[in-house]
Amino acid sequence: MTLHILLDSSPLGLLSKPVRGTAAPIANWAAACLAAGHELYVPEVIDYELRRELLRAGKVNSLRELDRLKSAFNFLPITSTAMLRAADLWASSRQSGLATGDPKKLDIDVILAAQALTIGGAAEDLIVATSNAAHLSRFVRAESWSSIQP
Repeated sequence: MTLHILLDSSPLGLLSKPVRGTAAPIANWAAACLAAGHELYVPEVIDYELRRELLRAGKVNSLRELDRLKSAFNFLPITSTAMLRAADLWASSRQSGLATGDPKKLDIDVILAAQALTIGGAAEDLIVATSNAAHLSRFVRAESWSSIQP
């Protein structure tokens, strides 16, 4: 079974570091996922979330690596379909009393979940690799990257 694995900001941030020390385990995990035939995705909303901080901090090498990852993995652009789905998820979660963040802030978790849902296919084949599954798991399957077996 091929998994469609979307990378949240924490795993993508680790992967964008030069491979050494703490970045080596996730680089090995990503390589094993690809070798197993799984699809890794860089969602555009997560590229934005990570890139803005890398630019602010002047981390040129990490920016280069992020660009390389966008080419090596599947880049998942933000679409109107995803944004409409995100608005629906956001409103539904608020109406049910399960808000995922401040109502005045752009909810990146909801946009990420909506992007994931636009991929299609079976729900069990779709997973968001993250470091905090609590908010995302309300909408899509989400697990720590280290617990996803290649």
